Amino acid sequence: MTGIERIAEAFESARASGRRAALMPYLMGGFPDLDTSRRIGLAYADSGADLIELGVPFSDPLADGPVIHAAATAALRAGVNLYDVLEVGRALSERVPVVVMCYANPILARGLERFADALLDAGASGLIVPDLPLEEATDALEACDARGLALVPLAAPTTPDERLARIGAQARGFLYTVSLTGTTGERAGVAEGLAAVVRRAAAHTDVPVAVGFGISTAEQAAAAAAAGADGVIVGSRLVRAAGDGGSGGADGDGVGGDGVGGDPVPAVGALVRELSAGLAT
Repeated sequence: MTGIERIAEAFESARASGRRAALMPYLMGGFPDLDTSRRIGLAYADSGADLIELGVPFSDPLADGPVIHAAATAALRAGVNLYDVLEVGRALSERVPVVVMCYANPILARGLERFADALLDAGASGLIVPDLPLEEATDALEACDARGLALVPLAAPTTPDERLARIGAQARGFLYTVSLTGTTGERAGVAEGLAAVVRRAAAHTDVPVAVGFGISTAEQAAAAAAAGADGVIVGSRLVRAAGDGGSGGADGDGVGGDGVGGDPVPAVGALVRELSAGLAT
């Protein structure tokens, strides 16, 4: 089964199990350390995740808010590299499809073909590159298509219809639909007009529409599903819990890092179970 096929099966299985949308929690590879990130990812799978978005730490993550940015910085300071993260992904891919989120620089530094081979070798199912625009994605799409990997594009609420049609036509796996303008982070509620954003995205693609950015609670996940999303992506809240043991505290960078919360795995697993329950019909 190719990565594209595994992703399609995950969305179908979520619906078949009575969930209104597939749940895709985000994991920062190597945060708070490599072994704990692996155990958090396995807890995601045990607690109801249908897919996992696995982030590669990067020094200038333009799409990410303070919580995920701080986690990436901490991982980089600890010496975590791309191949370390892919080894985490290898363990997780035995349980659920893994979609790697990586900025363009680490990919281009290694070369598209070499990078795509590394993804395939690690059992990844897809790739998200937030800073790879449509006009520059042709080679990456060809490299991923040749290996059955899903190159997942992003679409914003402000994306014009003509451009959205082109993005949707080359989407593989799913279309990552950003729920709001701005960076990742926790919000008080889902963006106003989300249903219209989802409808417009769905009208321009044949793959599932997954909504991310600003979703952090079971109620918000349920609201995204009610707005028509086929998948729900949750990041900052889980990364924050990974840093503080789920206690809700945070240091000046937006994530805990002093270990005062103890082992974060049980608390993070409980959060994922809550999110999964919120998507139940």
